[in-house]
Amino acid sequence: MLRGLMMDRPLLTTALLRHGAQNHGGATVASRFAKEAPHSYTYRQAWGRTQQLAHVLLELGVKGGDRVGTLAWNDHRHFELYYAVPGIGAVCHTINPRLFPEQIVYIINHAQDRWLFVDPMFLPLVEKLWPQLKGVEGVVLLTTPELMPQESSLPTLLCYETLLAATPPAFDWPEFDENTACGLCYTSGTTGNPKGVLYSHRSSVLHAYGFLTAPGINISAADVALVVVPLFHVNAWGYPYAAPIIGTKLVLPGPKLDGRSVYELMEQEQVTVSSGVPTVWLNLLAHLRQSGARFSSLKRVTVGGSALPKAMLEEFESVHGVECFQGWGMTEMSPIGTVGALSPQELTLPLAEQHERKLKAGRSLFGVEMEIIGADGTPQPHDGEARGELVVRGPWITKGYYNDEAANDGAFTDDGWFRTGDVATIDTTGAMQIVDRAKDVIKSGGEWISSIDLENAAMGHDAVQEAAVIGVPHPKWQERPLLVIVRRPGESLEKDELMAFLEARIAKWWLPDDIVFVDDLPHTATGKLLKTELRRRFANHVLPTAVQAAE
Repeated sequence: MLRGLMMDRPLLTTALLRHGAQNHGGATVASRFAKEAPHSYTYRQAWGRTQQLAHVLLELGVKGGDRVGTLAWNDHRHFELYYAVPGIGAVCHTINPRLFPEQIVYIINHAQDRWLFVDPMFLPLVEKLWPQLKGVEGVVLLTTPELMPQESSLPTLLCYETLLAATPPAFDWPEFDENTACGLCYTSGTTGNPKGVLYSHRSSVLHAYGFLTAPGINISAADVALVVVPLFHVNAWGYPYAAPIIGTKLVLPGPKLDGRSVYELMEQEQVTVSSGVPTVWLNLLAHLRQSGARFSSLKRVTVGGSALPKAMLEEFESVHGVECFQGWGMTEMSPIGTVGALSPQELTLPLAEQHERKLKAGRSLFGVEMEIIGADGTPQPHDGEARGELVVRGPWITKGYYNDEAANDGAFTDDGWFRTGDVATIDTTGAMQIVDRAKDVIKSGGEWISSIDLENAAMGHDAVQEAAVIGVPHPKWQERPLLVIVRRPGESLEKDELMAFLEARIAKWWLPDDIVFVDDLPHTATGKLLKTELRRRFANHVLPTAVQAAE
């Protein structure tokens, strides 16, 4: 093969913020906190402080390959860690503080973090867990000197701003192989221990490029992006790395993500685009319904983490005039895989048909290859009807979990595709639709029922806030669907009314055998429905039809 005569420059994440500082230096990053006043600075200033932080890390003894953990919300200090830690060749390990304490202990010890950078809100948690943390040398509190605690049980507790103030604002960044590890994020661990996904500089930069090509998200220098997705969860879906490339203003909301706080922040900063899990948007829309408030700047939202409910799509678009798109991805995919934006041809369809198309996960970004395979590994046709396990591959998709051979066992096909665990269809236009998680599909009398489709049908009722479907054992049909509902505040929806609503919208044999109303549904630390917990709660639930079948 004849090799091209092009420069071989490494793709390093540090170059992204350097570019932002040099070419979009006046673009801003605005932050909110639990106790501090709002903060705003430019990319140019962020770059200077990131260089100071690099000096701090070296003075703390951090070396190439070391893991540095963060327990923090979305703010400018966490943003600086995103760049400084990988920039010196170390690994930024973002830790989800919403995980169970034993899971946090496990991933800190499994990652072998040397230092922790911690939001003051999580200091009591770290103090409690400290005796179980095996290799951590000390904690840096992400705050100012005046807000440092008077005392702490930790042997080494340092102040972030004090450390930065003692270092120069210039740093001689090293260059190294672009395949060097950059970030580490653990899955939320709904079954077994969380699994670590180790991103490289190359994969993160390529994902940032891919993010900027995503239709629907479609951010530009003219946008103001509210980063609702936590920085501790799978690179905040790519916003921190993609925004500096084109100079998009970032708004980092801190810990307050209730509907009123999100709305007020959107209005204060004139946010135009955002992405998040359905629970965030459910709370935001509920606030708008109750208050009568309206958006003055918001143009686009992306929904990911769980299926986009049709009712949410219609409320955003028909009531508020905000374009709404579904995105799909995984921690193992950095995370973006698809976005459900419509093609020019689809935009000519009637509105109802456009909405049906938008409920699909959408077409893959360049860089993500998708296939659906049968039980024997055979690829299935892309006709929108055939179902199979969704497998993926690409330059920002994991090829193995970090230091976890047990987790790798069965996670990949023989020819190297990653098994997502989702059951999906792909149509002739390339649009993918998740039918269900492989473990959540309900098998009733030899036929399959999609829990996602049944949940979306229930969410179409105006009185339904959230819906979840699980399979419950049945003596005749093997298992049948149980529908668990959270009513919207102030609503008095009853079982018979909801059942009648569903009868007009789904196949008769898909109708749930029982409906249960609850105050809330369990979610994972990343906002997804936690169906393992629902199955535990309803393990002894007896369906009325099961009693009849047994008589």
